[in-house]
Amino acid sequence: MAPTPADSYLRTKILTANPEELRMMLYDGAIRFCRQGRQGLDNSDFEASYHALMRAQKIVLELSTSLDHNVAPELCERLSALYIYIYRLLVEANLQRQTKPIDEALKLLEYEKETWQLLMDRLATEGRGSVTRENAAVQGAQQTAISSLSTSA
Repeated sequence: MAPTPADSYLRTKILTANPEELRMMLYDGAIRFCRQGRQGLDNSDFEASYHALMRAQKIVLELSTSLDHNVAPELCERLSALYIYIYRLLVEANLQRQTKPIDEALKLLEYEKETWQLLMDRLATEGRGSVTRENAAVQGAQQTAISSLSTSA
């Protein structure tokens, strides 16, 4: 399938994003796909719901695996546990075809996104710019973002 202009734009945006912006894009994507999954369940479109929730699960898994446990081990441990919990909620929603777990996952993801935005704003205000990360972790997140957020998938 040939990439659409929107896919090309998104790919460029992802490849030029710093790690903080990339993480924000992953939050945005997970939230968007959770909402699509919920809408699919509301409309009894189980196939659309399944695909949207699978995309959200993939993004949440990337959020978890991209944590750098060497920087703040205790914080990363807590975040990892939270992401695992969100992932399980999405699996449960998919298997049971229930909206309640999606609503809980959405609430948690929106809170995390808001917290991440506050951190990015604080870094910008303090003039610290972006936090450096290992290149491999950033590339992995970029590939997940490209495949998960693509409009043609």
